[in-house]
Parts: sequence; structure tokens; C-alpha cells
Amino acid sequence: MSKFNNKWLRAVIPALLIHCSIGTVYCWSLFKGDIASYMGNTVGEVEWAFSLAIFVLGMSAAFGGKFVEKDIHKSSLLAALFFVVGMAGTGFFIYQKSLIGVYISYGIIMGIGLGIGYLTPVKTLMLWFEKQKGLATGLAVAGFGLAKVIASPLMEALLGERNSDGILVNPTNIYTMFYILAGLYLVMMFIGHLLLKKPDGYEEESIQSTRFSYRKVLKNKTFIGIWLMFYINITCGLALISQEKGMLVYIGFGAIGLVSSLTAVFNAGGRIAFSSWGDRLKDRNSIYKVIFISSIITILLTIMFNGINPTISAFLVITLLCIVNAGYGGGFSSLPPLLSDRFGIDSISTVHGLALSAWAFAGLSGNQLSAFVLEKTQSYDILLFVIMALFAIATLISIFVVKPEKVFFDSKEQLNRKEEVVAN
Repeated sequence: MSKFNNKWLRAVIPALLIHCSIGTVYCWSLFKGDIASYMGNTVGEVEWAFSLAIFVLGMSAAFGGKFVEKDIHKSSLLAALFFVVGMAGTGFFIYQKSLIGVYISYGIIMGIGLGIGYLTPVKTLMLWFEKQKGLATGLAVAGFGLAKVIASPLMEALLGERNSDGILVNPTNIYTMFYILAGLYLVMMFIGHLLLKKPDGYEEESIQSTRFSYRKVLKNKTFIGIWLMFYINITCGLALISQEKGMLVYIGFGAIGLVSSLTAVFNAGGRIAFSSWGDRLKDRNSIYKVIFISSIITILLTIMFNGINPTISAFLVITLLCIVNAGYGGGFSSLPPLLSDRFGIDSISTVHGLALSAWAFAGLSGNQLSAFVLEKTQSYDILLFVIMALFAIATLISIFVVKPEKVFFDSKEQLNRKEEVVAN
């Protein structure tokens, strides 16, 4: 094997380049207020661009799986073009002060690049790391989580100084930042596109030669269970993560920036740790039980002992945010290998894409859930009870619905396995 044709150069590095680029979508909170201020809109109006981007991400992944399955080189190039055009277009429409333009460029065009780009490296990684699928997907998806840590200082530098009210001294920096980032991410994603390659000797099975059926997948009990627990994990994660700053302010903890960086590290670390742990377990679904139960226990401890004194309250809340962030990230990285274990690797990009539609709907419901509960109750304890109840439901789904048996959808590989089972 050539020293330039190995799993690190042909799978891990391109996956990180692609995911570290598209993961900057989570930096939205850094500049949404600046966009609203420059354009003369409310933050609430501008916020829909982010919600739309996450929704389109999930739906483009759901419907783009077959395209990714056929040709990762076309899909990686298409992802780069959509993401970069969407980012540059966002800068242009901010300059034009067109809210609809921002919705289209950031929400739809960039959202398509996000969905296709997120899917593209996954199957390639699992093919290179056949016995360590969790580690492989964890490394790549960690790039998506680390993107915020890496890009945030760069974005702050590009935005420039602020006055005492937090307003940009030079407001035009808000759209020029998007132009500069578009150029940077074009280079990163194009290099990733050029490097990405499946292992030598692997023959891509034609999607038409498999008897893959969307209907069979969507009606399958195991897939429905995985979809639901994945949806709940994202919804709960977003509901809590979106209130991170508010909870810290409520308990009087001032080092919000430090905690934000800490939780981002746990988010990225959880993506590697949980999925790698899954490689050593008999049933990878056990990882989700660990994620849900650890979140429930941490929430219970926070509710029971919060308020004893400021130090304990701060420790409990920060611990809770770190645990939920780790589980949130781990839920993403553990999904592709779990689906591969249940449905085989033949059509994993398609099945994974369908499962990511849960992300689309959770992106619309997570933030809104916490906002609704707090508006009605003005109580973080009630919000934590609601989130804990949802985690409990997800635990029951993981135990009673997502069974350990493989599911066959009649691909060539799976038909051969069936014949072996019958013969034995």
C-alpha cells in the first residue's frame, strides 16, 4: 500500500477538513445579533435562518443518501459548492439588508451543503476502520463539534472591536467576515474532496442492484426506535444547551465564556469517547442507555442539591451541562455504526441520511421547548423535570424497541448472509 494511500490521509483528514468547515454553523450565536443590528431586524426574525439551516441539513441528508452512496467525489464537491456559495451569499444579502436572501443563502443553500457534507465521509471512514467503526465516526464527527472552538476566535477577530454596548465599531465587518470565511472553507473542503477515497479493492455496490426500500426502512420497528431516541437526545440537548448562558446567570456564575469552551470540549470529546466505547461492547445500543441514564442521574442530583450554596450550585449546573453536551455529541457519532450493525453497510449512507431527518425536526423543537416551558413557568427546575422525563422515554425506547438483532433489507450481501444462515 502506498504511504499516501492510507486511512488517515484518505479518510480521517478529509473528513475532519469537511466537518470542521460545516460545523461552523454552530457559531451562529456569535454574530446573529450583529446581523440583526446591521439589517435593522429583530434577533428573533434573523434566528429563523439558523433553524432553517438545521432543518434543511436534516432533510437534505434524508433525501441525499442515495446520491452520496453512488459517488462520494461528486457529493463532496457538491457539498463544498453549496456550503461556500451559501456562506458568500449570506454576506451579500446582509450587505443588501435582505432578510429573505439570508434565509435562502444561509438557511437553504448552505443547509444543503451541510447535509450532503455531513453524510459524505461517514461510509468511507467505516470502510477504512472496519473493526473500529465507532472510533472512525467519532474522529470525524468530533470535527463538527470542535469547529465552534476553532472558528470562534477567528470570527471574533474578523468582526473586530466593539463599543461599551457590545456594538461593532465597524459594522461592515459582519458581511466581509462571510466573504473571507467562504474563501477559507472553499480551500479546506476542496482539499478534503481531493483526498477522500474508499479503500482499494472495495467495489461500490450499485444502489439499483440492492432491493433497498424506503418504505421498509421507515416502517421498521428498529429504525423507528433509533429515530425516536436520536430525536429525543437532540431535542433535550438543544433545550438545555440553548439555556446554558441563562442558567449560569441565574445562579450568579460569571465565567460564561470559560464554561462555553468547556462544554464545547465535552461535546467534541463525547463524540470520540462514546462511539469508541461502543466498539468494545457486544451491543452498541448500550451506549445510548449510558447517555440517557447518566443524563437522568445528573439532572436529579442538580434538582435535589441545587441551592445549598453558590459553589455547589455552580458545580452541579456546570457538570450537568458538560454531561449533556458529551451525550449530545456521543449520540451523533454513535448513530452511523449502530445503523451499520443493524442494517449492514451496503446502504448505510441512505439509512443514515433518513435517520438524520430527526435532526431536522429536533432543530425546530429543541430551542422552542425550553423557551415555551420557561415562558409558562419561569422555572429552570420545571424545565429540567421535562427534559428528564424525555430522557426516561428515550431509555425505555432503547431497552424495549431497539433490539440487538440485525435487520435485513435484501441487499446482495444480506441475501448471501441469509443463505448462509439457512444452510447452517
